[in-house]
Amino acid sequence: MEKRLVDIVVMSDLHLGTFGCQSREIVNYLKSITPQILILNGDIIDGWQFNKRYFPAGHLQVIKEIMSLMSKGTRVIYITGNHDEMLRRYSDTQLGNLQLTDKMVMEINGKTIWLFHGDVFDATTNGKTKWLAKFGGHAYDALIMLNSVVNRCLKMMGRKKIAFSKKIKNKVKKVVAWIADFEQTAAELAIEKKYDYVICGHIHQPQHRVIETAKGSVTYLNSGDWIENLTALEFNNNEWKIYHYDEIQFASANIVAMDKKLPRLNVLTDEIGLFINSLKPHPLKGGYEEMQRVVNF
Repeated sequence: MEKRLVDIVVMSDLHLGTFGCQSREIVNYLKSITPQILILNGDIIDGWQFNKRYFPAGHLQVIKEIMSLMSKGTRVIYITGNHDEMLRRYSDTQLGNLQLTDKMVMEINGKTIWLFHGDVFDATTNGKTKWLAKFGGHAYDALIMLNSVVNRCLKMMGRKKIAFSKKIKNKVKKVVAWIADFEQTAAELAIEKKYDYVICGHIHQPQHRVIETAKGSVTYLNSGDWIENLTALEFNNNEWKIYHYDEIQFASANIVAMDKKLPRLNVLTDEIGLFINSLKPHPLKGGYEEMQRVVNF
């Protein structure tokens, strides 16, 4: 597949380290694009449900593809979310093409864009009710596991996949109202700050619409997720669009096997991994003889 050149890509809610993560689809997508800027808008690695016994090769391949993009010149901006909040203590750190932050504002062609994950508007992810959100995360992961088993059976029967969680969200009035409140709150705050666009993740609901209030209007966008919706935001030709993953498009894609088993740990080796013939004198640490003593340990 020929790679598409994209100005900016926004992805969120990959939830690496959980059973619901669609790593194969993420890898397929990352291999199909060459963005100038890749914005990872929170909940990329799921620290809430992380289990050292479960981080398959496919999830590691996602990280490898992101690093590959970085090595080829893509600037990667990692905006922290609630599930990867452990990274917030290191916010505003930059390592090469990787920048870690909690929120950011971009200006493109005179338009200001405010980006953050969105958990700041969710009371269940903070304070005393945080345990409830974590419990809900585990229940959601279990539902996704059950959904994947059902979908495998449906595929064998030649029928289309179904998404339990999406159906539940669309039918439960409280959930629908919560999503609407979230979008309205984000939009109203963005209008007060005089931003032209506001981009969030967190609620796993892809969206692109203009929200108006008595004080003005703003374009609200949400990048969705890579568990049930498989969506991203793409900026090209001065226009934002929601990208929807199409498995038919990638049916013949040649990707790395996702079912690899981790090799057995072995730290005993006679193989030389690094050979140093000589070192030049360091101007701050004496001469050549001292360097030789350091090398020949």
